[in-house]
Amino acid sequence: MNHNPLGRQTDYVSVYAPQLLFPIPRAESRALLGIGATLPFYGVDIWTGYEVSWLDALGKPVVAIAEFSIPCESKFIVESKSFKLYLNSLNQTRFDSAAQVEALVTKDLTGVTGADVLVSIMPLSASLRAAQHLAEIAEVKGEVLDDLVVAVDAYHPMPELLTTETEIVDECLVSHLLKTNCPVTGQPDWASIVIRYKGNKIQRENLLRYIISFREHQDFHEHCVERIFNDIARICKPEELIVYARYTRRGGLDINPFRSNSPSIKPELLRLIRQ
Repeated sequence: MNHNPLGRQTDYVSVYAPQLLFPIPRAESRALLGIGATLPFYGVDIWTGYEVSWLDALGKPVVAIAEFSIPCESKFIVESKSFKLYLNSLNQTRFDSAAQVEALVTKDLTGVTGADVLVSIMPLSASLRAAQHLAEIAEVKGEVLDDLVVAVDAYHPMPELLTTETEIVDECLVSHLLKTNCPVTGQPDWASIVIRYKGNKIQRENLLRYIISFREHQDFHEHCVERIFNDIARICKPEELIVYARYTRRGGLDINPFRSNSPSIKPELLRLIRQ
C-alpha cells in the first residue's frame, strides 16, 4: 500500500501503460473476517467505465462504455484510481477496432487480478442494445427500509445489532443509506444495497441501524460487501443469502460487488438513479 497511487498527486499518462494497474490482495481484509482460502460465498465485482476512449487507426477518437466483471475468487482487486489512470492511458493510443481494445484490457486485467476477467467494450457510435441496462434507470424490486423510524448513534460496523425473529420469510430488502469511506483518502462512497435472503426474519429496524453503522467505516467497496455478507450469514444464518451493492461512480467508474451463497445465482445488470 506504500506504493498505492491513491491519495498521491499523479501524472495523467495518455499512452497505453498497463503498469499503472495497482493490485491489492483480497486475503488481508478477508483474514480480518476469519475467511480463509475456502470462500463462504460466490460472486463478482462488476465495474462500469463511463469515460473510456481511444483513437482509431486514422487518429479519430472513439468513445465507449465498458463493463468489467472480476470474479470474487481472484487473488487481487484493482485499486480504483489506478484503474482510472490505466483507462486514461488508452486516450491517445491507436487501435484498429473495439475488439482489439477489449482483448487487450481483458489480458491486462486478468493478469493483474489473477483470474479470468470478462470485459465488454461498447462504443457509443454503434448500437447500444447490448448495453440497454445502462441506458435506462432501473428500480430495485424489494422493500425499502429507509423510511423506518430508528434512533442511530453508531457509525462504525456493529454486527451485534443484527437480530432475527422466529418467522421464516423469503424477502428482498433495500436501503439507499449505505455510505462507506475510502481507506486511503477518507472520501465518501455512496451506495444502494440489496439484501435478499430466505430464513428467519431479520429484524428490520436493527438491520437498517446495522447498514447505517458503516457510515464512518473505511474500506474498499468489495471488502465492505463481504463484511456485510459475512455478518448476516454468521449471525442470522439464512438458508439463502445475496448481498449486492451498487456504488455511485467516482472518476468515471462505479463498482458493484455481488455476493451469494449459491453459485447458480447471478447479479441483475442494472443502473440505478444515482449511477
